[in-house]
Amino acid sequence: MSITRRNLLIGAALAASSAAHAQQDKPNAMPVTIQRNSFRSGGKAIAVETFQTPGSASRPAILMLHGADGLSYNTQYREGARDVAAAGYQVHLVHYLDRTGERRASFGTLFQNFMPWMGTVQDALAFASGHPGADPMRVGIIGISLGAALGLAVASTDPRVKALVNYFGPLPQGAIATTSKLPPTLVLHGSADPIVPVANAYAIEALLRQQSVPHEIKVYPGQGHGFRGPAEDDATARSLDFLQRHLAGAGASTGSRALPVGG
Repeated sequence: MSITRRNLLIGAALAASSAAHAQQDKPNAMPVTIQRNSFRSGGKAIAVETFQTPGSASRPAILMLHGADGLSYNTQYREGARDVAAAGYQVHLVHYLDRTGERRASFGTLFQNFMPWMGTVQDALAFASGHPGADPMRVGIIGISLGAALGLAVASTDPRVKALVNYFGPLPQGAIATTSKLPPTLVLHGSADPIVPVANAYAIEALLRQQSVPHEIKVYPGQGHGFRGPAEDDATARSLDFLQRHLAGAGASTGSRALPVGG
């Protein structure tokens, strides 16, 4: 991968301060239910939290892949999943670190664990595609940092992924085959990111251009590993608009809180 092992983890500290800033008391447009599920991957039970609004109508499914800081240290991921669900999606927040028995990714074993985590994300796609109320033809991924790298790697070879949103993720060099084909992709990055340098965003953009894949990129001046202020709101609006356009039929709203930031 194109950044150091240690750098993928430093974002956890930044995430805490960014998440505190993002706490707002804006109600969701519709109530969101949360169901805790699990599936098997690599012989392990993988927890997944499913967020959706009431109703029986088929809707697009989204995998949300957290960063290296995991789900025990940053509540912002769950808030982001709730907000995306309120916009008309079935959102599955995948505890992919269960595959390796970790609460946060260890930089010492990051590279050896990347492939098992990829396998778990692929199994999560099968789980999401077959979940009641999900439209298996409209499945997307929102990945944050390490989760974005996993999303890129899996989406490059798995045609079930129809749209990908990459929040300040690294380009996982070596995990994307030369014959791969990425789905429509939105890249969101901060120009001053000290954890995953913005060069990664431009490298991903170059790959998308090379593959002639529909894509968008937004680099936020002065923003680091996680967005604050107007950049948060803009990134949320862009993400929901992108998903609405590429997972056709989802009624996305841009009035939600900011989507998650993480390590």
